[in-house]
Amino acid sequence: MSDLPEGALRLGPLLRYVDHNSATIWVETAETATVRVEAGGTTATARTFGAHGHHYALVEVTGLPSGTPTPYRVFVDDEVVWPSGDPDLADFPPSVIPTLQPGKPLRLAFGSCRVSMPHDEETNARYGIDALRAYALHMAGLVGDQPDRWPDFVVFLGDQVYADDTSPRMKEYIASRRAPSEPPWDELKDYQEYAHLYRLAWSDPANRWLLSTLPSAMIFDDHDVRDDWNTSWTWRQEMEATDWWHERIVAGLGSYWVYQHIGNLSADDRAEDELWRRIADHGGDDELDVTDALDELADRADQEPTSYRWSFSRDFGEQARLIVVDSRAARVLEPDRRSMLDDEEMAWLDERMRGDVDHLLVGTSLPLLMAPGLHHLEAFGEALAQGAWGRLGSKLGEVMRQHADLEHWAAFQGGFVQVAQMVVDVASGRRGRAPRSITFMSGDVHHSYVAKAWPDPALATSFETVVVQATCSPIRNPLPQVMKAVFKLAAKGQARPTGRLLGGKVPRSPLRWRMQRGPWYDNNLAVLELQQDRLHFWWSGGQAQGDLDRPRLERVATVDVSLPPG
Repeated sequence: MSDLPEGALRLGPLLRYVDHNSATIWVETAETATVRVEAGGTTATARTFGAHGHHYALVEVTGLPSGTPTPYRVFVDDEVVWPSGDPDLADFPPSVIPTLQPGKPLRLAFGSCRVSMPHDEETNARYGIDALRAYALHMAGLVGDQPDRWPDFVVFLGDQVYADDTSPRMKEYIASRRAPSEPPWDELKDYQEYAHLYRLAWSDPANRWLLSTLPSAMIFDDHDVRDDWNTSWTWRQEMEATDWWHERIVAGLGSYWVYQHIGNLSADDRAEDELWRRIADHGGDDELDVTDALDELADRADQEPTSYRWSFSRDFGEQARLIVVDSRAARVLEPDRRSMLDDEEMAWLDERMRGDVDHLLVGTSLPLLMAPGLHHLEAFGEALAQGAWGRLGSKLGEVMRQHADLEHWAAFQGGFVQVAQMVVDVASGRRGRAPRSITFMSGDVHHSYVAKAWPDPALATSFETVVVQATCSPIRNPLPQVMKAVFKLAAKGQARPTGRLLGGKVPRSPLRWRMQRGPWYDNNLAVLELQQDRLHFWWSGGQAQGDLDRPRLERVATVDVSLPPG
């Protein structure tokens, strides 16, 4: 069995942005083509655009019935390519476009960190069962009882692909085109290798079916580019001094724009994207090649982060607002000034951190609220690296920062305090009607947990809004055993004002928090349902139970957080 589909359709379809009456479907084709989607009585077409010798189309389907799963077909130049004739997909039900129903309680899945590895016994012994694949088999009704209701969509919170820790199949591809003994060795080098990596990640039959029928939103994290991407000024200077980094970052951001970013956006938001407008406005029968423009966008976005925004947001009526934040590319790394978000990005977030919705959902690949011990360690590490205890301490702090992965929100205290203060302001009703809940959804840390926060008593304020950090990681990439004990210890106690603990060398946090549940370390995918009286979370992973090909989905944890009266 090959997990790299050939023929007219090379990859996809992926069901991306979906609302109550429209949907966006992404495909990669083998050649220049016209792609047509038929869904019920609705038909939509798009011409492919080219990049680095590859061909892509984004088809915008409108006029769909609200709150209805509509089966669809995909044609490439009048050839039916989906449903696929792949025998490995024969047992799966038809792919559908499940439009949203206004007013229905929102249910969304989320998680991060998934390596693209085989599903045999040896690989499972090392990496565990792929939770996404187990979820796909469950959604398809092929294993266990079919769920009473699918999630409305899934948010992938980073490390969708691993460009720096490649699989044996990816290493084989690299070796077929260049010498792995030369930089960047068996890490990714260029756009062609990224394109192959995405095919490996999204071509397993079960996951391919799931991505064709479950709407998705995505944001990158470090491994989509390289471990500890933009950790510090020193890290960045070291990378830029190599002779391979420039091509790598341009390929990483350019391929991210094509494979992940443009599908996150609504049609209106895409219309504001200059590169997308060039594609959409292109007339004639020839295919527009955007290779140069794409590389220019990626290069500029890396060198001038304010030139392009990867963050995005959307509202679901008065029920909820989802804000997905870029916590990697928009960082300020100047030696005398650090922040997770630059001024423009922080202002963009500030505009959206408002009330007047029942639930505010914030997706950020890195947890805002980490285990208390880790938060304090990272805050100390940043102060040390920035010279709070002298030049020698600064050198030691930089070593700690890079080798111990001290690069989360807590290690960017300026930005952390700003966002934490936004939370306090929103929850206190200073930015419109206070929401019933503010939930940060994150991944990255290869363990899962729920933390609950409240305002620092020194602020002399209080609020009824429930503030929660919910983390789901990994989907498939387990934590080394030795680190589990560290995280378990770090989860004890509560996050106290680090400014006092570190002699005023770290700003005082507007929030305190405590771990409510966790940590746990399973490969899993989380789901959040916004119920009337509670936030209902559950985490699920796969169990083989003697059948590696059809693992069962089993619940790892369930957490209910009570809400104030609405």
